[in-house]
Amino acid sequence: MRARWGLLALVAAVAVAENGLSGWLRYAPLPDGQRQQYASSLPSHIVALNSTSTSPVYTAGQELQDGIQRILGRKLKISQEHSAWTSFNSSFVLVGTLSAYDKLGSQNLSTDLVPDGFWLNIKGGAVTIVGQNGRGALYGAFEYLSRIAQGNFADADIVSNPDAPIRWVNEWDNMDGTIERGYAGRSIFFANGSVATDLTRVSQYARLLASVRINGIVVNNVNANPRMLTNETIAGLKRIADSMRPYGVRVGISLNFASPGPDGLKETATFDPLDPTVIAWWEAKTNQIYQQIPDWAGYLVKANSEGQPGPLTYNRTLADGANLFARALRPHGGIIMFRAFVYNSNMNPAVWKDDRANAAYDFFKELDGEFLDNVIVQIKYGPIDFQVREPASPLFAHLPNTNAAIELQITQEYLGQQDHLVYTPPLWKTILDFDMRVGGKPSLVRDIVSGQRFNRTLGGYAGVVNVGTNPNWLGSHLAMSNLYAYGRLAWDPTGDVQSLLQDWIRLTFGSEPSVVKVITDISMASWPAYENYTGNLGIQTLTDILYTHFGPCPQCQENRWGQWTRADKSTIGMDRTVSNGTGNSGQYPPEVAAVFENLETTPDNLLLWFHHVNYTHRLHSGKTVIQHFYDAHYDGAAAAQTFVPAWQSLQGKVDGARFDDVLFKLRFQAGHALVWRDAVAGYYYNLSGIADEASRVGHHPYRIEAESMALSGGYRPVAVDPFEAASNSTAIVVGSGPNNNGSGEAATVLDFPLGTYDIAVGYFDVAGGRAHYGAFLNGEPLHEWYGDLEDHLGHEFSTKLDAHSATRITIPNVDVKRGDVLKIIGLADGNEGAPLDYVAILPKGVVD
Repeated sequence: MRARWGLLALVAAVAVAENGLSGWLRYAPLPDGQRQQYASSLPSHIVALNSTSTSPVYTAGQELQDGIQRILGRKLKISQEHSAWTSFNSSFVLVGTLSAYDKLGSQNLSTDLVPDGFWLNIKGGAVTIVGQNGRGALYGAFEYLSRIAQGNFADADIVSNPDAPIRWVNEWDNMDGTIERGYAGRSIFFANGSVATDLTRVSQYARLLASVRINGIVVNNVNANPRMLTNETIAGLKRIADSMRPYGVRVGISLNFASPGPDGLKETATFDPLDPTVIAWWEAKTNQIYQQIPDWAGYLVKANSEGQPGPLTYNRTLADGANLFARALRPHGGIIMFRAFVYNSNMNPAVWKDDRANAAYDFFKELDGEFLDNVIVQIKYGPIDFQVREPASPLFAHLPNTNAAIELQITQEYLGQQDHLVYTPPLWKTILDFDMRVGGKPSLVRDIVSGQRFNRTLGGYAGVVNVGTNPNWLGSHLAMSNLYAYGRLAWDPTGDVQSLLQDWIRLTFGSEPSVVKVITDISMASWPAYENYTGNLGIQTLTDILYTHFGPCPQCQENRWGQWTRADKSTIGMDRTVSNGTGNSGQYPPEVAAVFENLETTPDNLLLWFHHVNYTHRLHSGKTVIQHFYDAHYDGAAAAQTFVPAWQSLQGKVDGARFDDVLFKLRFQAGHALVWRDAVAGYYYNLSGIADEASRVGHHPYRIEAESMALSGGYRPVAVDPFEAASNSTAIVVGSGPNNNGSGEAATVLDFPLGTYDIAVGYFDVAGGRAHYGAFLNGEPLHEWYGDLEDHLGHEFSTKLDAHSATRITIPNVDVKRGDVLKIIGLADGNEGAPLDYVAILPKGVVD
């Protein structure tokens, strides 16, 4: 039997509270005072000008009835008859399409609506919501509910049109129910090789998407399975489309380019896009889909990238490949989204001129004008891969005769995987607002992807989301702000990201001023903090790109995948100049290229993206590159520590369950930010030999290394690889092997003056076991915990001692005096040998 200490309970019992399932559509009751304020002008009736249950207008009526009842405490009757409007036209909510509204004979719209646009008029107790189509009517209904849910009862006359027609989300779900780069449980769409039986969550997701004006979804992984096109799967996709249709969300899928061929469904001898039998197969398959799903959105294709098949296999162009699908879709009004994420994934970092960042431009620029008009080239926002900071992809400037969409990532693949708070819209805005200066004229990226700059008919946005079965969809309550803001920015990319955030806060957590302020403050500080402690000056996110993409591993960068830093003992950074480097700066239009080519005019935050410099090179700030690295990593980690007390100040103002969930993650982030800080700063100190001017790097006066403690039982020292993942490069573990259940003790006599301290324990939480730990002071229990973060967090876990598994726990407010004995007891479990790194005895206000 496993020993237990009976110490502090790990998880306290909490009252039943919200789980995040409703997201920002909670429609929480307003305080009595606000409800009374609106009572005299509250509408008495809802008229929804459509009685078809699959219509978004019908859905709008249901949403209005439910929302008003929950927000204001009054259930309004719904009528679908046009005649009802004349009976209730003094106090009503009318919702319908423009064509239905015209039939009433009293329209007064003065501004044209485009597809999906809406008109919202609020005047006393009369509310009129008119959509150019059914989706627009539903969007207008959600806008009205959002206003009253935030206590906004002011009269309004709003015409709102989308900036771009394509506002899609991409899900990277696999047919077996797993999700690539998903951090919130298993798929809501697929299970055991088929479409899931219960699609309740799919309908709920469609509701969330519609509320932020998303009109399309691709439900499966871009690394697609040919079985997506079997008769059984198509029948399942019909059920998904049926579940999402009432919310106006059209469904599409990712395709495996080789689906009909010998390595796919084995129905053709080839997958050559110019082969007549292949063309006929895709036409027949597409016709079959539209017979079952008439409002099918179209296809998304990843071809000739990262081992995926494509037209280059047959020496055809990427345009040939895209047009294969475009011709099959064209008679039905369908769209093909063709990803520009094409590059050689077996590159040699020793070749100075090689550069993955050049790939999209090199593959697609000369194909401009060769794509059919229902093809949209889907371009990642930067030239590499969703890094913490990249310049805008130069390809946006070079497709004037081709429809384009920008691909953004809501799921935080390289940005902490939803276990670090990172509010990403400020990052996206740096791209959307970037001026490419094509032809010397204003050419903002947002105007290029909308189609406005080059007078294109199609274009817009694709956001990689990867929701899962976790009740709060993304595995983090605070991460949902990114999905909310994505939809709103896709509709209007000029939106202010802080204002969008605050709308989301009020809808999700309520309008109490301190709640709005705290969540605003920590969210707006989160991306700068994460950039500082992970990878600044344009060096990319210094994560382990060979493994989990989660924790730090600066030494992992130089590999075949092309995300290089070119760091050596004296220098760092990619030389992407035309004069001496890879030529990437020259891919931008001349005005922009001139800025990036010049070391002196390149902004500091992109310096190492475009230039290879000495560690001693001085930035515009006056600091050297290496000192900036040290300072930024310490500043970023310190900022992450402030998120915890800020959130704790909201106790009692946020319901218990969500308060505890967020606090748990912020505490984890605070500890892991220090792991990042120490690993990156320590690595570059070791590599360069240049000391930190503030004498912080490599100096931890409050730490006691685990290997220096008195060890007994099964504990033994082990070297950690990579070395920078552990304090002093060493940890202690109990035994090894899958059946390990031994124990060990590590004790030390404290030499700190009398006072109250926080005691931090650095340890490793490895997948494959749930080790049990206890901390004791002079034999008295302080705290117990388990190595069970995999039960509480969603990031990719590691099976070894590294910077992915490195973490820490803090025991606050411990009274300590010289001579006290601190002991840590570890009980191993399976693959997890109760690994310990250090303990830190921290005076109040000191960040280790």
